[in-house]
Amino acid sequence: MSRRAASRTLLATSVAVSTALFATACGGSGSGAAASSSGGGKNLHVYAWAGEIPDSVVKGFEKETGIKVTVDTFDSNETMTAKLSSGSSGYDLVEPSQYTVQQLIGQQLIQPLDHSKIKGLGNLALKFRSPSYDKDNKYSVPWIWGTTGFAYNDKCIKSATSWKTLFDPKYKGKLYMLDNMLASYIAGLQVTGHRATSTDKDQIAEATAALQKQKKILAGYNSTNYPQLLAGGQACAAQAWSGTAMAKVVQSDPHVHYVIPEEGGSVWTDGFAIPKGAKNTASAYEFINYTLRPEVAAKVTDDGSSASANQAARSYVKNKEALANTAIYAPNATIVKADFLLDPGTAMQYFQQGWTKVKAS
Repeated sequence: MSRRAASRTLLATSVAVSTALFATACGGSGSGAAASSSGGGKNLHVYAWAGEIPDSVVKGFEKETGIKVTVDTFDSNETMTAKLSSGSSGYDLVEPSQYTVQQLIGQQLIQPLDHSKIKGLGNLALKFRSPSYDKDNKYSVPWIWGTTGFAYNDKCIKSATSWKTLFDPKYKGKLYMLDNMLASYIAGLQVTGHRATSTDKDQIAEATAALQKQKKILAGYNSTNYPQLLAGGQACAAQAWSGTAMAKVVQSDPHVHYVIPEEGGSVWTDGFAIPKGAKNTASAYEFINYTLRPEVAAKVTDDGSSASANQAARSYVKNKEALANTAIYAPNATIVKADFLLDPGTAMQYFQQGWTKVKAS
């Protein structure tokens, strides 16, 4: 989706600010206990990414439960975090991305979930059960997901499975990387044998050197129309985000393929969490349970063109072309090694310093 590209770009420039807040919160003395209010209201106030909760889901929930749902939307994790940080936001449910879940936990802005009130966690795909950013799904329930990989045109490259393709001099002038610091470092770290989640100064330096060398063969950095460049033949291969724009090109052009590199690539996810101090927690749990039902979660794909984190939902998806499109649903086997992009904490300085060198090379 278009907002996902914006989110990834914002991540590169804004995590440093959020990290500072994270560190400050961790040094505080506040309690991390869940809010005491059981919340029995027949209202639900949700703060979510624009377009990620289909109207069909909201209306179906209201009809079944009689709970009135109000959905406000945001365009970045940082906007949502700022709203929660300001005090009483009035929201009962929010939809942070994975690295923001870490930050919200550190700032004590979301409360631990009461799993005795949740039904259907077993419907989640294995990748989203007890993920690295939220062990045992203690604070969040994944809703939609996507990946960072690359795409290639088989008129230029017969087949490709590795990040090495984007570092191959034989395709000089026909290669693009995303114009995003942390996205580029996913490839830089993994192609040099490291995890995308590395915060090791020496490993980041090694990745920086690889990206500096790579820059000499690139046609450029592009986070906007790279799917069209691939379809038009101006690009042989390009680092890419999954989502609507890439999926449309993959669906319409049989020569363009989206893949998760054998080194791992990365996975992102947006999920539901309950803010500390939420007043309508009973309604929030009802909504979480409703969205964990496979037939409901399938609407994320049919009505929202996104991949559902609910494995059981796939048998209910009517749009079979979406299920087969790797730029929407990357096969489970290909994301086993994929890393969740996490908050790099104080290591952000190493990425920023390295990126300055890459762009100047």
